[in-house]
Amino acid sequence: MAEIKAEPAHHHTLLIPDTDNSAQKPHKTQRVASLDVFRGLTVALMILVDDAGGEWPMIGHAPWHGCNLADFVMPFFLFIVGMAIPLALKRIPSRGEAVMKVVFRTLKLLFWGLLLQGGYSHAPDNLSYGVDVTMIRFCGILQRIAFAYLVVALAEIFLKDAQPEATLAGHFSVFRLYCWHWLVGGCILVVYLALLYRTYVPDWQFTVQNKDSVDYGKAFTVACNMRGKLDPPCNAVGYIDRQVLGIDRMYQRPAWRRTKACTENSPYEGPFKPGAPSWCHAPFEPEGILSSISAILSTIIGVHFGHVLVHLKGHSERLKQWIIMGFALLILGILLHFTHAIPLNKQLYTFSYVCVTSGVAALVFSAIYIMVDIWDLKYIFLPLKWIGMNAMLVYVMAAEGIFAGFINGWYYKDPHNTLVYWIKKHVFIGVWHSRKVGILLYVIFAEILFWAVIAGILHRLGIYWKL
Repeated sequence: MAEIKAEPAHHHTLLIPDTDNSAQKPHKTQRVASLDVFRGLTVALMILVDDAGGEWPMIGHAPWHGCNLADFVMPFFLFIVGMAIPLALKRIPSRGEAVMKVVFRTLKLLFWGLLLQGGYSHAPDNLSYGVDVTMIRFCGILQRIAFAYLVVALAEIFLKDAQPEATLAGHFSVFRLYCWHWLVGGCILVVYLALLYRTYVPDWQFTVQNKDSVDYGKAFTVACNMRGKLDPPCNAVGYIDRQVLGIDRMYQRPAWRRTKACTENSPYEGPFKPGAPSWCHAPFEPEGILSSISAILSTIIGVHFGHVLVHLKGHSERLKQWIIMGFALLILGILLHFTHAIPLNKQLYTFSYVCVTSGVAALVFSAIYIMVDIWDLKYIFLPLKWIGMNAMLVYVMAAEGIFAGFINGWYYKDPHNTLVYWIKKHVFIGVWHSRKVGILLYVIFAEILFWAVIAGILHRLGIYWKL
């Protein structure tokens, strides 16, 4: 299980040798504050897009092709996980101990992922709980992070060079030192592309299992009989998930329901228009098997940035590596998308999407690193740093709505008459006379800032929820 411990923070430290007398003095540890800030920013973005995206669809997930603000959250998490791997494993000298820690952490991530997104929790709006075991959703955010972490951490343990503490020179020196990591990444990309474009997708049938749908119990048939398509109904990603996971265990409200083909309210969610294609009613798993294989690439890229942080000691050398690679990935991804070679698509986790989101992650982290670790503007980013140091707590309580669900359990006469509802209606929506603006401000102040303060208090007490 996850652990809540009262102890000094030590999530990610970097050993900086004392250049004056390193032979006689022990190494000092210096915390990488920018990584905490970036993690906190990502958690805050998740809360923002999840809870305000319904009113502001331009920040919610793109219905299919494209990339909105919400589509950066998952790759940012994977990038951060990758960056943290070299920093964490370099302090564990025993390979066996490192493997045990990685496996145990993976199991804890899987446990919490299944508990929070497997269907058991209905928070925050539905006060019931429980799930039909025949319809448990096996995939989810934490499950994908667990899978990518396990693969990349084991690669780091078994493939890293025998001289991890060496200070390297030359722009490609880190690439050369960890060439086997990139070979693994190349193999993953080849397997993903081969399956994506060469898997034959036959016609398929499904029955609507969402009890909230007016079409509950109705059977539909989707015509495909093709391969190499990246459209919603006939892509290999969905086909593999239906065959392996089972269609009843997939996400019941996919983003494609907001496409123009499905609803006239696009990009808002709304009733299906007359004559909408049958696949509009179908489930789809956005964190499925094939897309999670591709997601490993985001973590491998993050590991490279962690290697740069470990091996290159000067700020300028680190930033040169990060910024050049960030722009290279961003430009490559944009070219692939706008030349129609490989479209940006979060649901399929396409290679262009990997490049664009990883490139943006690199540039955002570089900017944070400059402001926090070089210019020492830590106080400006303290709320994000606090969230980042207790990311699991804020994710569970705020992003997954567990705390709001607990508050909603105490209502006055009617389950919809709760403190959360009252604050939204009277403090935010009523004051601004706008539901869109009110919801946005509620999420910023009553959720993100509130949990930043809670996380700050816990940091002051030395209490952290660690996996």
